[in-house]
Amino acid sequence: MTTVNTLKVCAAVFGMAIIVMSTASAHHSASIFDRESVVAFRGTVRGFSWTNPHVYIQVETEDDAGNLIEWEIETDATPILTRSGWTSDSFVVGDEVSVRAHPDRNLRRRHALLLSIEREDGAVLSARSYFLRKTDDIGSLASTADFSGLWEMRFEDYNTYYARWAEVTLTEKGAAEAAKYDVRTDSMAAQCVAAPLPSILVAPYLTEMELRDGTMIIRNERFNAVRTVYLDGRGHPENGELSNQGHSIGRWDGDVLVIDTTLFKEHRAPISGQQGNEGVPSGVGKHVIERHALSEDGTRIVIDFIVEDSEYLAEPFSGTVEWYYAPHFEMLGFGCNAEVSRRYTLE
Repeated sequence: MTTVNTLKVCAAVFGMAIIVMSTASAHHSASIFDRESVVAFRGTVRGFSWTNPHVYIQVETEDDAGNLIEWEIETDATPILTRSGWTSDSFVVGDEVSVRAHPDRNLRRRHALLLSIEREDGAVLSARSYFLRKTDDIGSLASTADFSGLWEMRFEDYNTYYARWAEVTLTEKGAAEAAKYDVRTDSMAAQCVAAPLPSILVAPYLTEMELRDGTMIIRNERFNAVRTVYLDGRGHPENGELSNQGHSIGRWDGDVLVIDTTLFKEHRAPISGQQGNEGVPSGVGKHVIERHALSEDGTRIVIDFIVEDSEYLAEPFSGTVEWYYAPHFEMLGFGCNAEVSRRYTLE
């Protein structure tokens, strides 16, 4: 076995850098990992847990003194890994592997977030190795004439979204609550609670849209989140029931679907704030407007959104997200295992 090496690296040296870094950022507790450091080592697989919302691999290696130590390597949920070439049998106890991963900031833990893992046969698996099409599909982008079907967010929008969020001015209350936030104890994702708007728009999983009589159903694989948009002309109910995804009504402005959502439950941190403004809550007064427009070539939906939440935000938060049509994929979804989700949120 080879002892663990820790390197300070920049994204430019990573193979498939955009894919890897975007996936790492998607983790519900990404801030617990040191994403400027990489541990690299060879070792032996001692466990492989095909679970949601995270798959875990236990790898035994040697430290600098020659003592056997075990690392727990964390990676994405099973739908993402399945589309990236993984299966529940990708590893068995006894496999020799080479690992590259971002270590936990808590140095007492031998816990890291996967970048890539190489098997003895030379095959390299990463947390996400696809975008828009399967790896053996070299054809042009698929297109459609309407919103119905499966859609995948483009990766560059993920980082842009969080960069814009980091620049939003907070109210005094918003800043105070953000200062008190601790992802290890306060993470709602660790309680298997799906991200509400606007973060559900950039959840790096497949989204399915289904147009029915009078409604648009929007599903996201992460935590099997479902939104119902009423298109029958109704308004928001007075004193309506609050929910994680809120109450959505829609209308057509030409070919553009305009969605208006209110009646959100309070949420401790609906936007993880990976580039700043982490831990800002949202209140029951939050109001979100989305405008969904199909591109001229039918390959993508362009979504403009604006969020108002005067309790915590001193100014609206706005942005643009693009989803690409992805009919070649299968909507897998997953049931969240609460014990697995909480695994590394508590000290």
